Amino acid sequence: MAKDLTSGSPTRLILTYSVPLLIGNIFQQLYSMADTIIVGKCLGVDALAAVGATGGLSFLIIGFLIGLTSGFAVIVAQRFGAKDMEGLRRSVGTSTILCVFTTIVLTALSLLTSKPLLKLMNTPDNIMADSQRYINIIFIGIVCTMFYNMMACILRAIGDSKTPLYFLIVSSILNIVLDLVFILNFNMGVAGAAWATVISQAVSGILCLFYTMKKYDILKLSKQDFTYNSNFAWRHWKLGLPMALQFSVTAIGVLILQGALNLFGSTKIAAYTAACKVEQLVTQPAGTFGVTMANYAGQNLGAGRIDRVKEGVKKCLRLTLIFAVAASAILLLFGKPLTGLFVDGKEVEVFESAQVYLTVIAIFLPALNVLFVYRNALQGVGRSFMPFMAGVFELVARTICAFTLPAIIGFTGICLAGPIAWLAAAIPLAVTYYKTIKQFD
Repeated sequence: MAKDLTSGSPTRLILTYSVPLLIGNIFQQLYSMADTIIVGKCLGVDALAAVGATGGLSFLIIGFLIGLTSGFAVIVAQRFGAKDMEGLRRSVGTSTILCVFTTIVLTALSLLTSKPLLKLMNTPDNIMADSQRYINIIFIGIVCTMFYNMMACILRAIGDSKTPLYFLIVSSILNIVLDLVFILNFNMGVAGAAWATVISQAVSGILCLFYTMKKYDILKLSKQDFTYNSNFAWRHWKLGLPMALQFSVTAIGVLILQGALNLFGSTKIAAYTAACKVEQLVTQPAGTFGVTMANYAGQNLGAGRIDRVKEGVKKCLRLTLIFAVAASAILLLFGKPLTGLFVDGKEVEVFESAQVYLTVIAIFLPALNVLFVYRNALQGVGRSFMPFMAGVFELVARTICAFTLPAIIGFTGICLAGPIAWLAAAIPLAVTYYKTIKQFD
């Protein structure tokens, strides 16, 4: 059901919108974890390292797609908040055209550059073949990733955060089943995990499409909604590209860091991979509140309610910091058993290295949560430049850390790179948000 975020208690609206989204994100993370668990337990440390070594490349492309579709959806949210349904449908039609074009270009570029980039990242020879096999299949499935994210972002922009959840649950269960069938029954190795991810995303996207066509008259498009208008398309690019590049710039920093990590060998890569999966699970509320604020701010800007944007950000900051403290406690208290989901208990060095990473992350989690709120609030009100620059600041911070800290303090330097990057982005985002809000007064 579509949900109007321009009236009612901001705290209640943020929570009721966020909870289904959070559950969906957790399920999405669970099926990502299922890949890692099944690969790590069934295929061993080297296979786990092979999948983990592709994380930066995957983030580079998939993050770009997520940012692009989220940016396009800001205009959908603004038109919905302004009760301009004709403009909303035009926005969806334009977004579809731009997504098709982007999918074709990105798929070709990704497949052509995957092997050179893996070599550039110092991927160890013993895992190179599996890493390339896994990431190429993920890149073949870019069309499925784009399709699902576009449908999910459109539904969330009109306030429906529940429907993507339901289909994501179905997708998560399907992914786990396919993982087991492809890896255990068909002996497909890491390729089986990759195909399971691609197929499950395709299914969730198709389900979202059929539901939307049946349920929402406001989203039933006609031929004229797909009429290309360069000025209107440029409005979408102006919001979508900075958000997409923000993810990609951040991902470049991750790639550089991955290159530094790869020099430590497959055991450290496996430890880092397992710890990152644990981290991603407990940090889902941060990303969830971020998506909520983008759509909340977009709808309220469209309705001319800047006062509600300010109040919503204040309430969201309080909520996200509470979740950050809880997440830090989970990492510190349960980091080791959670790591044990991914690797055999006999891998002592993997456990020790993973715990170092999780301890460092736990200390800095509040900065990450604040970063998401300010970044997405700015994007929701159409200010995309500083969120993009914040990604640049993250890139610079990660790059400096990658080239300096590991030589001084070893693996701990790798662990500190992310938190330092969060601080480098969160501070200018907070300053810019408050300056921007004053301009609206």
